[in-house]
Amino acid sequence: MKNTTPLVILLLLISLFMPGCAGMNKAQTGMAGGMAAGAIAGQAVGRSTKGTLLGMALGGVLGYLFGNELDKQDALNLQHAYARVPDGYTSTWKNPDKNTTYSVTPKNTYSRNGQVCRDAEVYATTDGEPKNVIQTACDDGHGNWYFR
Repeated sequence: MKNTTPLVILLLLISLFMPGCAGMNKAQTGMAGGMAAGAIAGQAVGRSTKGTLLGMALGGVLGYLFGNELDKQDALNLQHAYARVPDGYTSTWKNPDKNTTYSVTPKNTYSRNGQVCRDAEVYATTDGEPKNVIQTACDDGHGNWYFR
């Protein structure tokens, strides 16, 4: 009789991730995809439950790390817009992995409790759906902007 344990484990793990896929960030999506690909590769190479689980674990970690780096790039672009783009000018970038285009236009720079703060209009279009928000960020004094 064929051992179906790895397939059952894989299907259970996939079913845990599927309900929340729409709201997952890139790190979580990378982890889920890495786990699935790692499980398949682990089963193909090791032909055992141990190989499948090892492949799934390794694939999940690598997928998470890769996805997390992509999320960091959007955060770095946003930090750059707050730190360096003059009021009234726009910084735009596209994240092809999320099919999202971002535009950030700082509108007002001011001091609040001794910190430099900026209001900016942040416009994002994901899969053709636009979202627009006015966001405030303040410099922590070390060049890092945190959002209010």
